[in-house]
Amino acid sequence: MKSYKNLCHLILLITLSLSCKAQETSKLWEQFKEASESNTEPILPDFSYSGYKYSEEPIPFVSYKIFDVTKYGAIPNDTLSDKKAIQKAIKEATANGEGIIYFPKGTYFVNTSSDDQSIILIQSSKIVFRGEDRNQSILFFQNDLPPADPNKLWTVPFSIKVATKKRGKLLTNITKDARRESFIIHIEDASKIKKGDWITIKVLNNATDLVEKDLFPLKPDSSWESIINKGVQVNEHHKVAKVEGNTIHLVEPIHYNIEAKHNWKIDAFEYLEHVGFENMTFEGNWTKDFIHHRSAQDDGGWSILQLSRAINSWVKDVTFKNVNRALEFSVTAACTALNVSIEGKIGHTAVDVSGSTGVLIANSMDLAGMHHSFGVSGGSTTNTVIWRSKYPAHTSFEAHASQPRCTLFDNVEGGFFQGRAGGARFNLPNHGRYLVLWNYEEIDAPEKDFTFVATDTWYWRIVPPIIVGFHGSGTTFKEDEVQILESLGKPVQPESLFESQLEFRLGKLPEWINEIKKL
Repeated sequence: MKSYKNLCHLILLITLSLSCKAQETSKLWEQFKEASESNTEPILPDFSYSGYKYSEEPIPFVSYKIFDVTKYGAIPNDTLSDKKAIQKAIKEATANGEGIIYFPKGTYFVNTSSDDQSIILIQSSKIVFRGEDRNQSILFFQNDLPPADPNKLWTVPFSIKVATKKRGKLLTNITKDARRESFIIHIEDASKIKKGDWITIKVLNNATDLVEKDLFPLKPDSSWESIINKGVQVNEHHKVAKVEGNTIHLVEPIHYNIEAKHNWKIDAFEYLEHVGFENMTFEGNWTKDFIHHRSAQDDGGWSILQLSRAINSWVKDVTFKNVNRALEFSVTAACTALNVSIEGKIGHTAVDVSGSTGVLIANSMDLAGMHHSFGVSGGSTTNTVIWRSKYPAHTSFEAHASQPRCTLFDNVEGGFFQGRAGGARFNLPNHGRYLVLWNYEEIDAPEKDFTFVATDTWYWRIVPPIIVGFHGSGTTFKEDEVQILESLGKPVQPESLFESQLEFRLGKLPEWINEIKKL
C-alpha cells in the first residue's frame, strides 16, 4: 500500500511538472509587470480598470424602493400591452430619486398593435429593472420598431434606452505630451475640474503623421474617408483622482499617446449612474432565418436595450431571446454585462460596445450565435474586455470599424474567421492598435496563415494584433500581420490576463471574480 501511494505521488508530481511545462509563463506578461514597477511603457494595455467600479467591487444588489409594475396596471400573461404601466413605474421611481422597476413572474407585453412606436426611456440615475425570476419574468416585445430612416437599415431604435439629456462641454486644452498607460495630464486651465469628476480626453485630427502612426504598418487606403478626411478620433472617458495646479491625475491610465501639437482637449463627461437590468428575460418576436442587410427588420427590428452615457451601470443575469440586436453600451464607462445569455433565432448583433471606455462583458454566452457576436464598434471604443465568454463555431467576434482600440478577448471560446467584423468601407480599418487575443480557444475549422489584411475584398483590415496562447483548431498566422505572436497552439500562464492585471493592481483578486470562476 505504501509503495502504491508513493507511485501515485510520483505520477502526480510528473503530471504537475508536465502541466507547468505545457503552460509556460508569458514573456509579455513579465514585461508588463516589469514596466509597471519601473513606471515605463508596457506593451500590453492595462485592462484591469474595465467594468463596474473598475471591477474592484461586485455589482450590488440594491435595496431601492420597489415600484411593482402590476401596481401601475400591468397584468402578466393577458397579451394586452403593459408598456404604459412600465413607463408610469419609471416616472414614479424617477420622481422618487431612485427605484426598482419590479416584474413579478409572468410575461409582460410591449410594442403590441395598440402601442405607439415610442421607446421606453430611462433618464435618471439609480433606476433598476429587476425580475422575480430570470426565466419567468419576461418582457415580450410583440412587434418590431421601424427604422427612423427607411433608407438606412441601421436606424431602428432600441426599445429601451438609458440616456441623459445633458451633453458635456469643452473644459480646457491639453498642453503637454503624455505617454499611453500613464496617469497624468497637463492642461491649460483646471479651474472647472475637481477630484471625482468624469472627463473625456479627446482628439479629432487628420494630421498626416498622426494618421500614419495610428495605422502603422497599415497604409491608409483612399477609400478610408473617415480617418483620412476627419482624422484620428479618440474619446476616452476617465475619472479624476486629484488636481494639482493645472495637472490632472487620473484613476485609470490613458491608452493613447498624447501629442499636444495635435490639439487634444478635455470635455466634461455627463452621465447617469447605477442603472441596472437584472434577473429577467427580454424576448423578441423574431422568427425568420437571418439574412445580413436584407431588411431593417433583419438588421435591427427587435433591438432591445441600449445604455448610453452611463457609468457604473450593469446588465446582470439577463437573457435575450429571438432578437436582432440584444444589447449595446454606447458612450459609457466602467459598465459590466455579467452572465448574459443570447438565445433563440440568429440575429444581427449580440453585445456591442460603442464609443465607450472600460466595458466588461463577463461570463456571457451567445448561444444563438448572432451574425456579429461579442465585440466592439465605433466612436473610439477603448479598453473593452470580453472575459470567459463563449459563442458557437458558426460566428466570430465583432470589430465594426470607426476606430475601436485596446480590446481584450480573454479566455474566449468560439469561431474565429474573417468576414464578421463589419463596418462601412469609409470607416475602416475594422480595429486599431492593441487588439489582444489571450488564450483564445478556436472551435471552428483551422486556417493556414490566417490574415488580418484581406487581399480578396475591401473589408477586413485590422492593425496587427497581439496574440498569446491562441489554441484549439490549429490555425496559424502570418507573422508580418501580427504585432506579437506568443505560444501559438497552447495556452500560457497566467490563464487570464484581465484577472492577473486586476490582482497585480489590487494585491488580490476580488471575491466576486473567484465566485464567477467557480461557476
